[in-house]
Amino acid sequence: MDTQAITLSRFIIDEQRKLGHSADGEFGGLINDIAIACKGVAALVGKGALAGVLGVAGSENAMGDAQKKMDLIANDLFIDALENNGHCAGMASEELDEILTLPDGKIRGSYLVSFDPLDGSSNMDINIDVGAIFSIMKAPENGTEPVAADFARPGVEQIAAGYCLYGPSSMFVLTTGAGVNGFTLDTSIGEFILTHPDMKIPKDTNEFAINASNQRHWEPAIQRYIADCQAGETGSLNKNYNMRWVAAMVGEIHRILCRGGVFLYPIDERNREAGGKLRLLYEGNPMAMLVEQAGGAASTGYERIMEVMPNGDPHQRIAVIMGSKTEVETIIGYHS
Repeated sequence: MDTQAITLSRFIIDEQRKLGHSADGEFGGLINDIAIACKGVAALVGKGALAGVLGVAGSENAMGDAQKKMDLIANDLFIDALENNGHCAGMASEELDEILTLPDGKIRGSYLVSFDPLDGSSNMDINIDVGAIFSIMKAPENGTEPVAADFARPGVEQIAAGYCLYGPSSMFVLTTGAGVNGFTLDTSIGEFILTHPDMKIPKDTNEFAINASNQRHWEPAIQRYIADCQAGETGSLNKNYNMRWVAAMVGEIHRILCRGGVFLYPIDERNREAGGKLRLLYEGNPMAMLVEQAGGAASTGYERIMEVMPNGDPHQRIAVIMGSKTEVETIIGYHS
C-alpha cells in the first residue's frame, strides 16, 4: 500500500476540521457507516450469480416498482450500518413506504440520511453498472424523534451527498459542500482511496443521455431540443451530438462528472400528475448537489432542483435535467 495514499477516513477527518463539524467525529463516523454499507453491497454485486443475489424478490416498493433481491439486501445493509452506531437519527429509503426511525435502545445521532440503496438494480441481471445514492441533512436540534416533515426540506439544506458506483471498480463519490472527490475501493486492503480529487464537469458538451423510447410523451421543449441534437451540424445547435443511456442514474452522472454531458429524465404526459419520474429526496437533490459542486447545473427545466420545496412525501417525484452548465442553460432556454 502507498503510505501516502489518502483514505476516505483520513479525508473526512480533514474535512471535519475545515467545515467546522463537531470535534467528536460524528459526521466522519456517519460517512464511514455509509461506506461500510457500500463495501458490503460491492462484494455481493461483484459476485453476482455466484452469490445467488440475481433476479426478482417477488415484491414491490412504495412506488409500485418490482423489487430485485439485491434491492432488499442493499437496503438491509444500509439500515444495519446506519442504525447501530449513534450517528443517524432517521432514514428515508426508496425501498421503505415511510421514513424509518431508530428502534428502542438505539442512540439517536445528529443526521438524517436519505438513500436509494441500489440504483439501476434491473442492470444487475445483465452485469451492467449499478450504484447507491445518498443525501445527508441535519436532524432536528431538539433531539426529538424525526418525522416525515423533517426530511421535507429543499436540497440547499443538504450538508453532504454522494453515490457509490459498482462498476469495473467500485467508486465512492462525495461532496461535503466544498467540491467533489472520488475514491476507488482497493479490495486488497478494504479501503476507499482518493483517486479523483476535485472532480470538475466541463462547461460545454456534445453528449446527452435520455430514454428515447419515451419521446412521444415529452413536452414540446424537450422534443425540440432532442430534434436539434439529432440534426447535428445542420440544426440550430450547430454541432454533432452523441447519445448515451445506461438506465442507471449513478452511471449517467458518473460519466458526466468524468467527461461532461447532460442527463435528462424530463416530465412527460404519463407522469405529469406525479411530478416526474425520479425521486426528489434521494435521487434529484443529492445528484444535483454533486453536479453543482463540480461546476455543472441541475434543473427541472423551470427551476433549480435544489430550490424545489418538498411536499412532505418522501417519494415525491421530479423532472431532472443536469450536467454541463452551458448545455443545461440551453435546455432551460427551450422551456422558456
